[in-house]
Amino acid sequence: MQVHLAYGRDGLDVELPDARTDVVLPHYPAALADPLEALRDALRAPVGCPPLRDIVKPGQRLAVSVCDGTRAQPRELMLRALLDQLDGILAPENVTVLVATGTHRGNTDAELRAMLGDEVVEHCRVVNHDARDDSTLTYLGRSDDGVPVWINTEWVEADVRITTGFVEPHFFAGFSGGPKMVTPGLAGLETVMHLHNGRRIGDPAATWGRCVGNPVHDSIRAAAALAPPVLACDVLLDGAQQVTHVFAGELFTMHERARDVARKVAMHEVAEPYDVVLTTNSGFPLDQNLYQAVKGMTAAERVVRDGGTIVLAAECSDGLPDHGSYADMLGRASTIEGLVALFADPALSVPDQWQVQVQTRVQSKARVRVYSDGLTAADLAAAHLEAVPDVADAVVEALSAAGPDSRVCVLPEGPQTIPYVTGD
Repeated sequence: MQVHLAYGRDGLDVELPDARTDVVLPHYPAALADPLEALRDALRAPVGCPPLRDIVKPGQRLAVSVCDGTRAQPRELMLRALLDQLDGILAPENVTVLVATGTHRGNTDAELRAMLGDEVVEHCRVVNHDARDDSTLTYLGRSDDGVPVWINTEWVEADVRITTGFVEPHFFAGFSGGPKMVTPGLAGLETVMHLHNGRRIGDPAATWGRCVGNPVHDSIRAAAALAPPVLACDVLLDGAQQVTHVFAGELFTMHERARDVARKVAMHEVAEPYDVVLTTNSGFPLDQNLYQAVKGMTAAERVVRDGGTIVLAAECSDGLPDHGSYADMLGRASTIEGLVALFADPALSVPDQWQVQVQTRVQSKARVRVYSDGLTAADLAAAHLEAVPDVADAVVEALSAAGPDSRVCVLPEGPQTIPYVTGD
């Protein structure tokens, strides 16, 4: 059986034993024939709030939140639809596009042009949010559940605020998009640390596909409510990153509708756990570093048996990456067991610890082996992971070790699929 994996920009084809392989894919609907017009229609008739043209007044300052370069959001298309609706009301120079980096690095000029298009970069104000620059943040007090909320000042002080994003499964926040485009997307580091603290991340309800009752997403919504957009717009994408659905309206109503559809696309039941799970991190841009690729590991975790093997194919063209605290956190112990012991300390509070906390949970359940053109064997060893030179060989080797009745589950789109075992 030949299986095409989402890997980097071009994908990766692997040959696997047909009789022992199950392939699990999202239930993608057809892409929209005219996504730009669908976006315009949604902005003309949003749910729970007035149309965009009725909200914005001449001379106002508009702030628009967009995903950073690690996400596949069709930013240029969504901004074009938005600016089309504002034609004759608001000049482009009154529009500030805020790249919701969260704690990620800012995007370069070349990346911004690829993400937003030259017209937006040259005519609108484009700002990379910096969670670590206190001079760019405003304190809004504590949310209903006690999180101190620091938000980008340009967002807070704008006359009109709009979020744009896309909804996909998220490994501890349930789903992306919606309120995440405010917090943590435009939040200060202190706020992010509270939203992603060890207690919240370690809660069993902080998982794929669950938002209400999830302590991470509950706190995200409460924090975002202190500086909400007047209108939010999210899309759903297929495996080719084409738009399949458009949603616009009041932030929380819109997001609830979007994730209800996304759940039906992504959830996939399997009868029993597998000895081996082959997964990806959905290809570029999500698989551009190992930090992000933890998401692909956690998708596999849901259906791998205790003591089984996960094989992850992630290009990691941006390395671990070099920025952030992920590599430093991984280096704080020489073994996975040592890292698990660190997380037992409730006082531990380090940026990016949430990603390492989840990675150690996965590796406490299963052996994780990684195929990556962007990382050396030494890089992966420093991250407590095993490098493999060939994906198919690694799968066959793991099947052989597990015995003649062993089977492999393949998640070609990685975390675009939320597999679960019957009864879970």
